[in-house]
Amino acid sequence: MLRIEGVSKTYPGGVRALSDVSLDVPPGMFGLLGPNGAGKTTLMRAVATLSEPDAGRITFGDLDVLRQKDAVRRILGYLPQEFGVYPRVSARDLLDHLAVLKGFTDAKPRREIVDRLLRITNLWDVRTRRLGTFSGGMRQRFGIAQALIGDPRLVIVDEPTAGLDPEERSRFLSLLSEIGEDVVVVLSTHIVDDVSDVCQGMAILADGQVRCQGNPRDVLDTLRGSVWRKAVTREELAAFRRDHAVLGTRWHAGRLVVHVLSADRPENGFEPVPPDLQDLYFHTVGPQA
Repeated sequence: MLRIEGVSKTYPGGVRALSDVSLDVPPGMFGLLGPNGAGKTTLMRAVATLSEPDAGRITFGDLDVLRQKDAVRRILGYLPQEFGVYPRVSARDLLDHLAVLKGFTDAKPRREIVDRLLRITNLWDVRTRRLGTFSGGMRQRFGIAQALIGDPRLVIVDEPTAGLDPEERSRFLSLLSEIGEDVVVVLSTHIVDDVSDVCQGMAILADGQVRCQGNPRDVLDTLRGSVWRKAVTREELAAFRRDHAVLGTRWHAGRLVVHVLSADRPENGFEPVPPDLQDLYFHTVGPQA
């Protein structure tokens, strides 16, 4: 169990990134969802022992994350939002080098570890290719490979699917799901579908505060029976935003569809719809612009 208790962080200049954040993260896939600037990266860097909060406590099992940084780093796998590689080095050689840095100095067992990780991340066939020739999805899978060196018990990935095409995104999330069967995996993202597709637990962070948390199905129950939809024209949309609690809009079969929050049918033409995580997200952080 990863436990975050009352964590706050204010940057120089008075920018408050986190305000009394508390979360319990059990084993499995956990989604930390929020808009850009919500404080997600600040929180993940604190959990990854890369920055100090001003207040609060973070524990992982019996480990005090803020006081036992070296011990935490031995069981931590981390894929930051900005992950750099040496473009002229092959995937196998760089992974081998990173394994040495993580303490695997014996050549034979280290090679076995590297080869296993290349197979797990589906990079075996391109192991001798230079990393500079990799696609975005391949680089992200290499990032997960380096994060898994040493069989970590806690894995943190920050905005891992931003910029990936649908096929690469699906492959990457499937890999994370397999990893999350045995360890704590924290997926920090602003992409709602990432969380709804693979996470058993979630929290929404906005303006440095936890706005809701729990199992996605359970938190969606708070909106059940209150979400309505209707196809509208662009010209009608401004009036709908003025007269109704609009959660958001989306395109469906070439038509603009508006989702509205209301205890009763807003007006003729609206039909009830089961709430999804996108509805909950915009209800929590504010409607789409």
